Amino acid sequence: MLDKNFDPAAFESRLYGLWEQAGAFAADPSRAATPFTIMIPPPNVTGSLHVGHALTMTLQDVLIRHHRMNGRDALWQPGTDHAGIATQLMVERELQREGTSRQEIGRDAFLDRVWTWKAEQGGNITRQLRRLGASPDWSRERFTMDEGLSKAVRTIFVRLFNDGLIYRAKRLVNWDPVFRSAISDLEVEMREVKGNLWHLRYPVEGTERTITVATTRPETMLGDTAVAVHPTDERYADLVGRTVILPITGRRIPIVADEHSDPEKGSGAVKITPAHDFNDFGVGQRHGLAMPSVLDREARITLAEIRAESAPPDAAFLDSLDGLDRFEARRRIVAHLEDIGALEKIEPHVHAVPHADRSNAVIEPLLTEQWFCNAEVLAGPAIEAVEDGRVQFVPKSWENTYFAWMRNIEPWCISRQLWWGHRIPAWYAPDGTVFVAETEEAALAEAAEHFGHAVALRQDDDVLDTWFSSALWPFSTLGWPENTPELDRYYPGDVLVTGFDIIFFWVARMIMMGMYAMGDVPFRTVMINGLVRDERGQKMSKTKGNVIDPLALIDQFGADALRYTVIAQSGAGRNIKLGPNMVEANRSFVTKLWNAARFCEMNQCRPDPAFRPETAALPLSRWILDAANRAVLEATEALEGFRLADYAQACYRFTWGDFCDWFLELAKPGLAGEDDAARELRAVAAHVLGLLLRLLHPVIPFVTEALWDEFGYGAPGSLIRAAWPVPEAVREAAAARDEVSWAIRAISEIRAVRSEMNVPAATRIDLLIRDAAPETLARAARWREEIGRLARVATLAPLEGEMPQGAAQAILDEATLVLPLAGIIDLAAERKRLATTRAKAEAEAGKLRGKLGNEDFVRRAPEEVIAENRERLEAAEAEMARLDAALARIA
Repeated sequence: MLDKNFDPAAFESRLYGLWEQAGAFAADPSRAATPFTIMIPPPNVTGSLHVGHALTMTLQDVLIRHHRMNGRDALWQPGTDHAGIATQLMVERELQREGTSRQEIGRDAFLDRVWTWKAEQGGNITRQLRRLGASPDWSRERFTMDEGLSKAVRTIFVRLFNDGLIYRAKRLVNWDPVFRSAISDLEVEMREVKGNLWHLRYPVEGTERTITVATTRPETMLGDTAVAVHPTDERYADLVGRTVILPITGRRIPIVADEHSDPEKGSGAVKITPAHDFNDFGVGQRHGLAMPSVLDREARITLAEIRAESAPPDAAFLDSLDGLDRFEARRRIVAHLEDIGALEKIEPHVHAVPHADRSNAVIEPLLTEQWFCNAEVLAGPAIEAVEDGRVQFVPKSWENTYFAWMRNIEPWCISRQLWWGHRIPAWYAPDGTVFVAETEEAALAEAAEHFGHAVALRQDDDVLDTWFSSALWPFSTLGWPENTPELDRYYPGDVLVTGFDIIFFWVARMIMMGMYAMGDVPFRTVMINGLVRDERGQKMSKTKGNVIDPLALIDQFGADALRYTVIAQSGAGRNIKLGPNMVEANRSFVTKLWNAARFCEMNQCRPDPAFRPETAALPLSRWILDAANRAVLEATEALEGFRLADYAQACYRFTWGDFCDWFLELAKPGLAGEDDAARELRAVAAHVLGLLLRLLHPVIPFVTEALWDEFGYGAPGSLIRAAWPVPEAVREAAAARDEVSWAIRAISEIRAVRSEMNVPAATRIDLLIRDAAPETLARAARWREEIGRLARVATLAPLEGEMPQGAAQAILDEATLVLPLAGIIDLAAERKRLATTRAKAEAEAGKLRGKLGNEDFVRRAPEEVIAENRERLEAAEAEMARLDAALARIA
């Protein structure tokens, strides 16, 4: 017997263990079934389950469970990413607490510590995914530093190098001065900072004129190699080609014409520091400028590349800067420029400053020797694959984001100055000759052949960007570069589910690498999900105190309630709102299903293997079976169209509305009997409940599996592989739909009037039917008992004569339902109350329309505030419409 309440904690762990022990999640390459593959976006091995995981993992799990139930050989490939810089940070902090560092213990000992840490702590995220109910094939779990995946990385690196698509060059990169490593754009966070704009005067050589340039980083002026003005700026037309004298250093630098300079901004002239600014680097390349670095790898001033210049006028001051931290140097340089009259003014300035998301250090663009991948060549086939539809984005609009980046792609810096990661398979001879090979032995052999004798080689110290190895994920996890049966069967995959924020960094690179290595796309569909925000639509942040822990929500409300909430809120790429109140509300849905099943159990509604829907005789039975067919079609179409929120809503409407609120309520008296009608109703109830459990299983797997087991629809733990429901033949379905839906609409209209008119719940009222066709009156007679019981109606009769005074009315098809309320409520008072409430709603709507029509407000207000005001306006307008309808009911 089912307990009175569903207790998730009593079922979740046991059921998950049952599934896992039975191998219910496992793909089976030996089956004849059509494969269906999803590659998990590998979470960082350092990670914990967060709200983003709760969304994207549940989306994937719904799809994989659905296709598994459809008989597909479903592979959801799990694994974790080594997360280079993030993992190294974790272990370095441990060493710091122990009073040592990675430099002190050395590379080999440090890597041993990282592997130990990974063994002890690296499974947290996968354990937490189990709590969410995720069902990947854990037997195939991979890690991006596994030997097999490491071999794939070395293999493709060598192939790309031999094809001329990987090379070493000196270019500008994002530099983290704390980790002393290049980092990717994804690891850079732009933060608004209150700073200053310093306006500096540069004297034009041979004249009395000066050019004023503005900068937020005056310390970089030591590395200036030009001043740029716009080619059409008449103010400086006579100066282009001349030189200015760079203060402090005395260096002569040219004035160049370049469209990078904005004549509408400031003085129209900008300082050019190619070694410390990405835009300036481009100007430097176009004009062949020198690119001296004046900051070292710890962001300290270095004079090494500018000392060769002739003795500067401020040689002593310049020397005093050598080795200073950049911010201390900034302070001293500004003071000195003011002393020598080169500082025109200082303006407060709020601007976005790049920070490293791991170390929190301010990023410096730095000119360094790095390994690069020619992404432009790789991008060509990847662009064509989306253009011709081999890869489709859902929503399609995200293709524009993909194309915008891919068609303007820059060389990809793939090297990192870290110790944890895939070490670059390149070895250097004493004379600097580089040998790229998959193993050191192969490199030594190449070197011996090259030099004619054996030579000692030194491996490159750098490791590869984490995104390089994760770009191979769709095929390296399947055994590439070996020709494995899994690779042949499960590549390309069917769907990738991920956030829009990594379209550039991961999605695009997987397509590029898939086309290069496999000659085919890695997946057919890219389903883009939005960001998870709080209940007010605000971005979650620690400073706001609105960060939500999904594990705490699971502890409080159960995994099913959380899963249903994120799926119901998900839309085509839109942001979703999430909070405890919403999850608690959706726990009510889980509870509703449990209570409905308990009611069925109490009324002996057990599965009847002999029952066939086409044999159902009662209109109510045929109505619910027909409604089930329509729910199955709607849910299936939504899932196949990647409209998972629509799937959840279809399930909700059928479960809560059709099955619980109407079928079970209308069937109650019949279920109490012992005749053929009662037996049919019990069989129908059990049949539809079983269908419901299958329909709902992908989104709320725990409660559905628990009920499936309790009712004996199959062996314990078997719902996960039960057949997905399909529509079944129902005789005279249209007639049953018309018959029962009329009764439901009649009851609903009467309930609406009672609610709007504040008729006391316990009061039974009379119902008169006016202008009704004979068939309508016959229907009313057939449903007299149900209308009386569910709408609290005392008598039901056709209206003969005039409309009674003090009556409320509702239109139902050709008939009018008349409810005499005189003597039960004060209709005049109700009319006044409704009118007053409507006036308030209209005033609120007017205020909101004015606010949203104010261009200044819309431009300045945060996105979540705009969204909240639009929702309030929609609610006010809906309330006005409801009240208008209520006022129209009063005779």
